[in-house]
Amino acid sequence: MTHTFNPKPRLVSRREVLSLGVGLSAAAALGIAPARSQTVAAKPVLMRPIPRTGERLAVVGLGTAIVFDIGEDAVRRAERRSVIQTLIKGSARVIDTAPSYGTAESVVGDLLAGMKVRDKVFVATKVRAASRDRASAEMQQSQRRLRTDKFDLMQIHNVGFVDRGEIAAQLALLREWKDRGVFRYIGVTHSQDQERANDRLMELMRSERLDFIQVNYSMAERSVERQLLAVAAETGTAVLVNLPFARGRLFSAVRGKPVPGWAAEFDAPTWGQFFLKYILANEAVNCVLPGTDKPEYMVDNLDAGRTRLPGAAMRRRMVEFIDALG
Repeated sequence: MTHTFNPKPRLVSRREVLSLGVGLSAAAALGIAPARSQTVAAKPVLMRPIPRTGERLAVVGLGTAIVFDIGEDAVRRAERRSVIQTLIKGSARVIDTAPSYGTAESVVGDLLAGMKVRDKVFVATKVRAASRDRASAEMQQSQRRLRTDKFDLMQIHNVGFVDRGEIAAQLALLREWKDRGVFRYIGVTHSQDQERANDRLMELMRSERLDFIQVNYSMAERSVERQLLAVAAETGTAVLVNLPFARGRLFSAVRGKPVPGWAAEFDAPTWGQFFLKYILANEAVNCVLPGTDKPEYMVDNLDAGRTRLPGAAMRRRMVEFIDALG
């Protein structure tokens, strides 16, 4: 059985970790590198192809759950606008959202329209309604909220424990909309109790010729490594990754600790990059989607895809280090 990291109960945010440096400066040890070199800044973010089409996407994108559920708050909207600007400036494109993320779809739609950058991003959203009519209504609502007639990717949300017949009917509806040109790609997601959902996701990849799956994968939740990622590679299914910081559990685990010196061997000066590089080192992963509310965090996330990734032996060392904290 895949080990799942289980740190102390109190969760710590990335922001809190940034304020708690030990030994090295707070930024260097626990958050953003203190002196980001121009060499790193000039490097392009790694791109990987979508298996079905060969279209290339940067391996770092943007998740919007919680952090974009900000309503009409002008100050926070300005900050999120800077996050999107940073994403685009880094030649990254994927923005993932959902109707269930509160006001996130509307906030994303308003910001993209105001910035006039819809053509520069890859918009992914989700549908969860069961019946055909309700699912159609939900997707039409997403069109209005996101201020776009077309989506790059539509995903059926959290399919791990949904009736198989219901999933088949939903996929049939998504294919109809894809055939009409409303979606370029379709897929499914899961983010809760990932290990129990893996068999269902593998069955869907083998039987349904999905374009994408989205899974919960981090150094704290590694069950997809056992078989699912290999099946994605075998079936030509692109992989998006949600919750790469395990809802803050990983930052909680390293609270007050410096990034180990040996992380320099794969160019990881921050904990955020340490955690993201572990995931990105698996070539089956197309794009990781950290929820990001600050432009400086977006820069740090993008830098994880600009420099060296750990090899197999180093990834084992990383796992041993993190598991020892649990």
